[in-house]
Amino acid sequence: MIPAYNEESRLPGTLDRLESFLSSRSWSFLEVIVVDDGSTDSTAALVCARTSSWNTLRLLRNPGNHGKGYAVRQGMLNARGVWILSTDADLSAPIEEVDKLFAAVEQGGVEVAIGSRAVDRSLVSVHQSALRELSGRLFNLVMRQVAGLPFQDTQCGFKLFHRDAARRIFPLQTLDRFGFDVEDLFIARRLGIPTVEVGVRWANVEGTKVSLASGLDAFLDLARIRLRDLRGRYRERKP
Repeated sequence: MIPAYNEESRLPGTLDRLESFLSSRSWSFLEVIVVDDGSTDSTAALVCARTSSWNTLRLLRNPGNHGKGYAVRQGMLNARGVWILSTDADLSAPIEEVDKLFAAVEQGGVEVAIGSRAVDRSLVSVHQSALRELSGRLFNLVMRQVAGLPFQDTQCGFKLFHRDAARRIFPLQTLDRFGFDVEDLFIARRLGIPTVEVGVRWANVEGTKVSLASGLDAFLDLARIRLRDLRGRYRERKP
């Protein structure tokens, strides 16, 4: 599942790589979902054009631009597979790294595996700017103190969820912007869903949609998560 906003330049190459990778797999069921988050370019059109020759490719369209968190939630709740991978449109974590996530969950009892740039920093081949790397490390340091999560890198956009876990986590997600990753992992921990962090290869690709303001707002999201937890927002609803 790929959340996408104005990705007409990067998405064709990404879809080529995904189609090539998936053609070598013998999985009983697979699908690729692109969630268009109100793009103003030809992102949706190029995905639609490709579905005519690739019948396992699906397009979901959000009603306007709501944010990456909203797009990921829509994709997770509409996916039909047993395991659901969320990956960025630039494939900064190569799709082949999904094998590491599957290896982690196959150990038994794990329902969520998250890719990480911090577990083994030697796997990062192309770094972000020094300022972005510093802010990322600071964010995860503050995240561990405020949210109490044990992870070293919550913001890598390469995460694998079992369908049952996704159906429990994502209906409780409230954040639509860049703090949603922490919120989802916080919810998973609150619900007792086993989660593991796995080091993956990663290379920075220019063209990030994360502005300075968005990055700063993610720090405020940590406080929002704790406040909403105190208010009981992350309790599962009885059917």
